[in-house]
Amino acid sequence: MKMPMKILTVFGTRPEAVKMAPVVRQLAATSGVEARVCVTAQHRQMLDQVLRLFKIQPDYDLNLMRDGQTLPQLSADIFTHLDPVLEDFKPDWVLAQGDTTTVAITSLLCYYRRIKFGHVEAGLRTHDKWAPFPEEVNRRIAGVVADLHFAPTDWSKENLLREGVDEKIIKVTGNTVIDALQFVAKQNEPNDVKELLSKLEIEKDKRKLILVTAHRRENFGKPMENICKALFDLSRRGDVEIVYPVHLNPNVQEPVNRLLKDVKHITLLPPLDYLPLVHLMKHAHLILTDSGGIQEEAPAFGIPTLVLRDVTERPEGVTAGTLKLVGTETSNIINEANLLLDNPDNYNAMAGASNPYGDGQAAIKIAHALVE
Repeated sequence: MKMPMKILTVFGTRPEAVKMAPVVRQLAATSGVEARVCVTAQHRQMLDQVLRLFKIQPDYDLNLMRDGQTLPQLSADIFTHLDPVLEDFKPDWVLAQGDTTTVAITSLLCYYRRIKFGHVEAGLRTHDKWAPFPEEVNRRIAGVVADLHFAPTDWSKENLLREGVDEKIIKVTGNTVIDALQFVAKQNEPNDVKELLSKLEIEKDKRKLILVTAHRRENFGKPMENICKALFDLSRRGDVEIVYPVHLNPNVQEPVNRLLKDVKHITLLPPLDYLPLVHLMKHAHLILTDSGGIQEEAPAFGIPTLVLRDVTERPEGVTAGTLKLVGTETSNIINEANLLLDNPDNYNAMAGASNPYGDGQAAIKIAHALVE
């Protein structure tokens, strides 16, 4: 009798959980597979709400989040706590996603133990090791180790080929975030989202909703202040409502609250669970973000998105016209946002561009490739 293939999925942050949830669900439904889940929980609260949403119960919970934790401390903790899990389960394959500290250390542990490693969302590159930091180096480490590369797009595949990866171990799957987005968008809209939209008079088309997310490490300091100053200026238009769920990191909380708290037409919220964030996104007229995932999600809803970064590892959206890189200079953010708010032709060109990130079948393709 053939033994089942043992697959361990490892993730630690909310974005990883969102993108791996469809894969976890698909593996659980795949015959001939014994699938288990390990969470490092490098982001505890933001991770847990995604686990509840997708009804995922981890088999191993390392619970590594600590206040003020440094990257070296987190890395050391993942090494020492994940290794016993690998010893206990003895997986044939380990899967991890993206570019977090969790994926980099997981890939190295697999290499040390000669366990096959599959990298989901492989091949993203800015070719600048400092932007984004530390994500660019994390995903390169995972890419060197990987035995299967699940590239979301042809552009990602080409990056891997240029780095010498054998084409036979690259599978273009689309991005699993589209699988997750389709699942969540079908859920009932939360009451708190309905109440917020009603309060801001978004439903009556009296004002346009601008959704903002900004929290990346490379934007700490002056770039974050520049972003806040741009939001302050845009709030004075009178025809927009700006909603900004603010990341819990003190490097984000301090400047945002200092510059934007109690400003008319700006609503600062605590970090949103994924379900309300997706439904709020559906109502947005414009999105300003430095997030990676939202660059992939917004095109699925046809929402023009200004990327608050100088470089992006997701240029497919820029090429397709759904995204535009605007950096973090205050005047540039203001000018580009006003152009879309005031010029219907510019707005419709971005809103009507096609989504380059997949069809919602990525998890099925990943599971099939592993079983093959």
